[in-house]
Amino acid sequence: MAVCEVCSNDYEKAFEVRAAGVVHIFDSFECAAQRLAPSCENCQCRILGHGLQSNGQFFCCAHCARQKGHAQLVDHA
Repeated sequence: MAVCEVCSNDYEKAFEVRAAGVVHIFDSFECAAQRLAPSCENCQCRILGHGLQSNGQFFCCAHCARQKGHAQLVDHA
């Protein structure tokens, strides 16, 4: 079995994710998101879908981007 790098659970159905040349092992998508997904600069939620980016900052939506002074960003939903 493999041990999750986030919660240390030793789980028979653990899986690997390769990102930027590094192999990560997780026991759930929740742990994978906790380790790999960026956080919104405004509300700190994990960005699991198509977020927005400006000047190296990540946002979950245009509203949060506007709160941090990035008025040019718009949602594409």
